[in-house]
Amino acid sequence: MESIKIASLRLENVKRVRAVSIVPTENGLTVIGGRNGQGKTSILDAIAWALGGDRYKPTAAKREGSVLPPDLEIRLSNGLLVQRKGKAGALTVTDPQGKRYGQTLLSEFVTTFAIDLPKFLNATDKEKADTLLRIIGVGDALRALESREKETYNRRRAIGQIADQKEKFAREMPTYDGVPDAPVSASELIRAQQEILVRNGENQRKRERLNAITLKKHGLFDDLRRADEQIEEMKKRRDELMARYNETVQDEEAALKTVSELQDESTAELEANIAMVDEINRKVRANLDKERAEDDARQMRGEYDTLSAQLESIRGEKRALLDGAALPLPELTVEDGKLLYKGYTWDGMSASEQMIVGTAIARALNPACGFVLLDKLEQMDLETLRGFAAWLEAEGLQAIATRVSTGEECQIIIEDGEAVEGKTDKPQETFTPRGWTEGMF
Repeated sequence: MESIKIASLRLENVKRVRAVSIVPTENGLTVIGGRNGQGKTSILDAIAWALGGDRYKPTAAKREGSVLPPDLEIRLSNGLLVQRKGKAGALTVTDPQGKRYGQTLLSEFVTTFAIDLPKFLNATDKEKADTLLRIIGVGDALRALESREKETYNRRRAIGQIADQKEKFAREMPTYDGVPDAPVSASELIRAQQEILVRNGENQRKRERLNAITLKKHGLFDDLRRADEQIEEMKKRRDELMARYNETVQDEEAALKTVSELQDESTAELEANIAMVDEINRKVRANLDKERAEDDARQMRGEYDTLSAQLESIRGEKRALLDGAALPLPELTVEDGKLLYKGYTWDGMSASEQMIVGTAIARALNPACGFVLLDKLEQMDLETLRGFAAWLEAEGLQAIATRVSTGEECQIIIEDGEAVEGKTDKPQETFTPRGWTEGMF
């Protein structure tokens, strides 16, 4: 379907306009120039009212001082004749066969941005991005991916912070050499000490028994000596005592042999360990805590790397989704909820790039609408203006714009509500993009 454009327009007594007739260029830029307050913007407001409906009707539609009501007539490239006449500015839409229609027919191809581009240009970054996503039909899918991307990014960020903290904590923790791998049990040390003390006590009892036997021997010897003194009387008793003596000597020899083989064990090391058990265990726990911190850090770093891979995968899906979409312009895309053109966000684009993006999106909202109204193009220098005009012509788009200027770049000059230069019933000459070369934009 061929897009619809403005073939001609005639305006009388609307806002600052007295009487203006314009035949805009079919493809490219028609610049309406003049000094401030002469009626340039009034022309665009009148076109917006004629085509967009009463919501675009100016507050004071009738020209001040005029006794006649506004009279608007626009002929479109599809043959429709759009008229607004009378005190109320009643709308009449007539097709080439003479059949009449209303605003509903115009609304099928006249888009909001085409007649009110500043609504897009002044929108927030999010609103601009949402508009583009709605046009290419991937808004819901992209929002789902961006939600996943944001969630994954936040999780990865939190994991990375925790990993950094654990790594820093592990680096700052002390390490002790020469301590066991596990905490020492004081009860085990005490039990071992008690076993040694029991064995040493048994040895002591054996020594005491030896002493007792030795004392007993000495007593018996004394008895023998006394018996010798009474040998005659006590011979029988002596023999008995001698036998007991001999037996005791044998016991002594056996006991002496046993005692000579005894060796006491030292508890000094155990006693030192018991005294140091708390300090040893503190160092052991410090080593174990450091190992756990390093393990936690390694685990967190692994999870961080996994989330990084997931994040890159999601971003790849986003790129693929947008790369596969029918975008209004090459190098136009959406990232992080913002519209980007040639890698620049909106505030990083030049004035002409903003106009190109806005115009392309206005056209993409409804390809049946082949025109756009632009106000205040004085923000563009002449070279930029020529480049923009060339882009419009190459795209087969029609733009009617205003500019505070009376220079040669203006096809029509408005003065006190009337066209004083370039007023003709023939199509205006296309604004020649002098000095513009392909690739400038």
